[in-house]
Amino acid sequence: MKKKIAILGSTGSIGKTLIEIIKKDKKNFDIILLTANRDYKELIKQAKILDVKNLIIINKKSYEKLKKKKLSKINIFNNYNSFNKIFKKKIDYVMSSISGINGLEPTVKIIKHTKKIAIANKESIICGWHLIKKEFKRFKTTFVPVDSEHFSIFYALQGNKISNIEKIYLTASGGPLNNISKKKFKNVKISQAIKHPNWKMGKKISVDSATMMNKVFEIIEAKKIFDLNYDQLAILVHPASYVHAIIKFKDGMIKIIAHDTNMRIPIFNSLYDNQHNDIKTDQININKLNFLNFKKVDTNKFPSINIIKWLKNRESLAETIIVLANDELVNLFLLKKLKFTDINDFLQKLINMKDIKNLSQKKSGDINAIVSLKNFIRIKINQIIK
Repeated sequence: MKKKIAILGSTGSIGKTLIEIIKKDKKNFDIILLTANRDYKELIKQAKILDVKNLIIINKKSYEKLKKKKLSKINIFNNYNSFNKIFKKKIDYVMSSISGINGLEPTVKIIKHTKKIAIANKESIICGWHLIKKEFKRFKTTFVPVDSEHFSIFYALQGNKISNIEKIYLTASGGPLNNISKKKFKNVKISQAIKHPNWKMGKKISVDSATMMNKVFEIIEAKKIFDLNYDQLAILVHPASYVHAIIKFKDGMIKIIAHDTNMRIPIFNSLYDNQHNDIKTDQININKLNFLNFKKVDTNKFPSINIIKWLKNRESLAETIIVLANDELVNLFLLKKLKFTDINDFLQKLINMKDIKNLSQKKSGDINAIVSLKNFIRIKINQIIK
């Protein structure tokens, strides 16, 4: 029987990678739904290749253009409330790969419609884990993380208890600025910040890698997903990006999880339920294993890492504030309205504001509260910049 699948954010890098995997095994999959924000041309192309009957496109202009195409036998929707019309019963698998905080609402809404969800959206996990986890329990939906680091931990923990973990180390490549001196950071151009040495990613996440804020987010994700304390998590710089996580257990055993620098591997395994279906990968790279070159993070060069010290183990709005503020600041950098170093400088100023400190102590709310907070954070950042 064919696996019934939906892909949220099918025109992004994760969505495209998943589609390439499915194309090689089309006979075993029935794609029920594809979604995008504005790239309707790519969405049409994907729908035709995979014979998809339902499309959601959020941007109003793109929606109107798509409707004018008059595609026969394809239902076109403009919002996520359409899930109730599209899914008559639970499907087998959902990939949630919409970037940014906009991925939270559809992720929460689709959980009840699927037996299993793979989440590649950091913001959903960081800002809405309390909402997502509640839906998992309510609808008995299985969850798989897709980030290479978190999937590696997830994979390594099979047959082990989380209570047996002493420490987890997440690896960081160091990003595109790893070999550039801090003195030159003020003059870093967008083209430099988005040129990741190992991974092909979108502009925003590439900038996060350049500031190493991406790794702060991954620490927060790991804390939430695996129910750990922040002092059980650490970061090691590993430029080759061959090892993705190291787990030290209380019994003295250590697991080092490595795979090719290729997102196909965690995506493939999340799709096939770790059934060890064949996937073509490179041979073990002995040279990389011989020169793993782990180092501690230089927090003077990458001060964003220090934000982890600001976070508490209890559930609060602190992590959400960090995500929303960083989103706004990176966007301003990409619009050439800020210098690269302003991203961290203004973020530090924000979290030191008295009303932000008070707000960070409060418990996380629902989706509407998080969206409202986004607007509030934007106003605060504009005040700081002025």
